[in-house]
Amino acid sequence: MISVIVPTYREAENLPLLVEAVDAALSRDYEIIVIDDDSRDGSEEICAELATRFPVRIQTRKGERGLATAVIRGIEVSSGDIIVVMDADLSHPPSAIPHLLEPLLSGASDFVLGSRYVEGGSIHEHWTLPRKLNSVIASRLARPLCHLRDPMSGFFAFRRGDTPDLNRLSPVGYKIALEIFVKGDFASPSEVPIHFAPRLHGESKLSWKEQLGFLRHLGRLYGYKLRVGRRS
Repeated sequence: MISVIVPTYREAENLPLLVEAVDAALSRDYEIIVIDDDSRDGSEEICAELATRFPVRIQTRKGERGLATAVIRGIEVSSGDIIVVMDADLSHPPSAIPHLLEPLLSGASDFVLGSRYVEGGSIHEHWTLPRKLNSVIASRLARPLCHLRDPMSGFFAFRRGDTPDLNRLSPVGYKIALEIFVKGDFASPSEVPIHFAPRLHGESKLSWKEQLGFLRHLGRLYGYKLRVGRRS
């Protein structure tokens, strides 16, 4: 069983397209868990209709927001042997999910990222220079923590049995993959190339507040690594 966890906030227009694309990509048993931050945009009704045709369910959180904590909730309520996390806006190609699963199923890797920055990966041509710089700088700041080319990727997969203790996680903002990797015990990570596409509908949730939250989060993770290093 594959659990595809999708954190959402006002992504109603993208949900039917995403669910249909995930279904087309997967030939094995799967479930889609949508964790919605009380969007009030019809997401619940859309998921109810989709659930008549696809294995999808939605949990709506009241009074709580944030991509990272939504992913943790999704892990808690999912039942698959393998966890896949992806955005709802179709910037992460559902067709790449089997490529993320292959190294996990073969035992070659225990944590797999969909990467924009390995050979064969790419970003869409309409990215502005400031956004490109923001992505590259953030990735380089985080790279000493995990030695991955695209540690800022929000498209990743791992085995449920390798999930770190969720009570040890203290996520801030929107970069939960980095948190899970740093606090997990992953010995053989890998990256597979993806094309990072523009969102189809809705607006980006990235803001200066989120970026400042990322810097705070990064500081916490460096502190964590230092503490762990001293104990070992």
